[in-house]
Amino acid sequence: MNSASLAQPAVAEPTVVEPTSTDLAALPVHRLSVVVPMYNEAENAIALIDAVQAALAAYPWPWELIVVDDGSTDGTGRALDRRARETGPHIRVLHLARNFRQTAAMQAGIDASRGDVVATLDGDLQNDPADIPRMVARLLTEDLDMVAGWRRERQDGMFMRKIPSRLANRLIRRVSGLKFQDLGCSLKIFRGSVLRQVRLYGEMHRFIPAWLATVTSPSRMAEEPVRHHARRAGTSKYGISRTFRVLIDLLAIHFFLRFGSRPGHFFGGIGLAVLFIGSLMLGYMGALKLAGHDVGTRPMLSLGFFLVLGGVQLLTTGVLAELLVRVYFDVGRARPYRVRGGDAGETPVEGGWHG
Repeated sequence: MNSASLAQPAVAEPTVVEPTSTDLAALPVHRLSVVVPMYNEAENAIALIDAVQAALAAYPWPWELIVVDDGSTDGTGRALDRRARETGPHIRVLHLARNFRQTAAMQAGIDASRGDVVATLDGDLQNDPADIPRMVARLLTEDLDMVAGWRRERQDGMFMRKIPSRLANRLIRRVSGLKFQDLGCSLKIFRGSVLRQVRLYGEMHRFIPAWLATVTSPSRMAEEPVRHHARRAGTSKYGISRTFRVLIDLLAIHFFLRFGSRPGHFFGGIGLAVLFIGSLMLGYMGALKLAGHDVGTRPMLSLGFFLVLGGVQLLTTGVLAELLVRVYFDVGRARPYRVRGGDAGETPVEGGWHG
């Protein structure tokens, strides 16, 4: 970033061209679901609903807002419920039984969504809901499966947020092969039928483009500059520790992208290599024994034995992993969250749309 951009005020925004209501009306027929996870954001709860309502009030197609209260303890849920009742049935609040963290809360909202197009954003008001119509227009007019936000002028602290994010993005790009500049931006627009083919766990919400690449082509994903605001109220729930959790999940996604549907190849390949080395060692020890040498106290004998044993265990682990994968795909997938019983956030059959 050059000195001129550093001199801009905190609310500097990338140049964007907003679609008019006429442009939006010309889009293919669709319904839009906006999903927002929130945790202990009582100061921003009402403002978030109002901001989305203002941004989409003139949206010419049916839309709904699903706000997921991720086990908040500061009154966020009550504030959301109150404003939802005041605003209309198109605002739905989903209360999770406890704090399951952002990824699970986002998955809960996606599961509850009904739209052909699904938008996700953070609940701290740093993402701007006014960017949603423009991104939806690009998704539908260019026939894409995902449009991800790029916080080109990010309004966050340098050492606690920007630098760790840049390092994480660089690692994710190297592992996934995707060329996105800002994988950590929660403001994303998805084609619902594609998004619902993946499940999110751990800190996987920032790896959604990589997961989508397993069910659609990267050429059907794009990145769009979006506005980013400094946090106005409340405190961030994420610190430097998030970077380490991302690294752990990065190892997991590296495994799943390459061996998720064939884990036996991963464990079996390592097992065969270990078994081969151990067999060579034991063969060498056997040859020495036949030649009259004493091999009972040699470390290589023990090492070869344990390598052979380890190789067999890895091979059997691969077989068990293949069986588990088949069960996983046959019987469905468990949910990483639990909704409180009898919640008003349960998905209605019809109704509850704005417009």
